[in-house]
Amino acid sequence: METAPLNATPAASAEVTRLRDLSPQQWKSGIAAWLGWTFDGLELHLYTLVAVPFVAELLRTTDTTDPRVGHYGSIIQAAFLIGWALGGGFFGRIGDRLGRSRALCLTVLTYAIFTGMAVFAREWWHLLIFRFLGALGIGGEWAVGAALLSETWPKKWRPWIAGVLQTGVNIGILVACLANTLLAGQPPRYLFLVGVLPALLVLWIRSAVPEPAEWHAAKLQAQAHEPGILDLFRGDALRTTLLTMTVCAISLSGHWAFMFWHQQHLRKLPEVLLLSSEQQNLLVSKALYLVIISSSVGNFFAAWLSRLIGYRQTIAWMCFGYFLAMMGAYWIPRDHLGLMPWLPCVGFFQGLFGLFTMYLPPLFPTLLRTTGAGFCYNIGRIGAAFGTVFFGLFSKVGDHRLALLYAGFLFLPAGIIAFVLPKARD
Repeated sequence: METAPLNATPAASAEVTRLRDLSPQQWKSGIAAWLGWTFDGLELHLYTLVAVPFVAELLRTTDTTDPRVGHYGSIIQAAFLIGWALGGGFFGRIGDRLGRSRALCLTVLTYAIFTGMAVFAREWWHLLIFRFLGALGIGGEWAVGAALLSETWPKKWRPWIAGVLQTGVNIGILVACLANTLLAGQPPRYLFLVGVLPALLVLWIRSAVPEPAEWHAAKLQAQAHEPGILDLFRGDALRTTLLTMTVCAISLSGHWAFMFWHQQHLRKLPEVLLLSSEQQNLLVSKALYLVIISSSVGNFFAAWLSRLIGYRQTIAWMCFGYFLAMMGAYWIPRDHLGLMPWLPCVGFFQGLFGLFTMYLPPLFPTLLRTTGAGFCYNIGRIGAAFGTVFFGLFSKVGDHRLALLYAGFLFLPAGIIAFVLPKARD
């Protein structure tokens, strides 16, 4: 595998102003991270698109309104989110110890293999295991890809890089929607075969993407005295860890409650229940298209705003916007036609999550970077996992509107705490 010389100057330190001045290493790192995130988006939403019919099939019932479908479907999603959180910490540590590109290969292989294996599920708990194992790779890929770019691309470009990366996730989700549309008449399990495609990316990463010079230099300097996970909770790092972890946990809980349950809410609206299974699949795909396209716009709006007022204030105001959009969508009961115009509003403020990509890694030392960013960002998935199960078990309305409404309130404390987040440093 190609490696950068140990005495190389970190590419990120060279302030490049034009795309044509970027080095081959920067281009390769950028393409690898973008493709990894694009496939992340694909793997993320294959399940949410077919959760109801697939879980019903595994429970051997044709009644998608059966309470067991929502119950076990939410447990499977919770296992996925927990796996995502654990994968962020696990592969983040590998990224700090073994290198960014090596860890990136492992994460992509993990989520590609186990997502594809979901096609063989015959019981609901089979699907739970495959989704949990696949999520380990997805969580790890976020941390590794973010650190890779923060160490190779120009510092002043970071907000825009974050927007481009997050748009990669959105494109992956749109590909998932397209695959679901093309396979709308097929058994839902076949959709997971699309998840095997990212494995091909590993062949290129392994041969073409070098380890960042900054990582090489830090390894050489540290030698046998590399920081450990517990260093996240010592000294100056403690405040950074606690604050970023809190904001990420609260906001991601509300976000994932929306991303999973808004589609189940749509499927269970009275007029939608009268549609065929194929028509329902097309409707939820259309809804997700609206959310994701507007989210892509929100990514670049958030990047632009962060250049004007900084990361902390932008994160806070995007949280408040997410709260208002959720209130507008779910404050009163709406049919699917009345709900559709609100979904792009919610999607727009999801640009919030692109900011964490470039904001978090520089807050931590080089050899604690993927561990710290992966842990603080992905630990929020555990909170989101419990929230997803809670909504699935205790929501008293069949359409889950109140559960979605209450989830929107989580963005208020997230926004308030964001004002005291650590200042970004380069």
